[in-house]
Amino acid sequence: MKYEEALQQLETIVKKMESGEYSVDELTTQLKQAQKLIVLCRDKLTKTDEEIKKILNENE
Repeated sequence: MKYEEALQQLETIVKKMESGEYSVDELTTQLKQAQKLIVLCRDKLTKTDEEIKKILNENE
């Protein structure tokens, strides 16, 4: 899954949580999904940051 897709899904979950669209059962499921998406996004950002630093260090 691409970062942008994960972020979009996460934003949708948050909006629905804030508006109270989820039942208690759905809320638990969606919260677990949100946690997975957060980890995925964080990992992608960390990896990208490391790659950028590596590229910049090679050019010095």
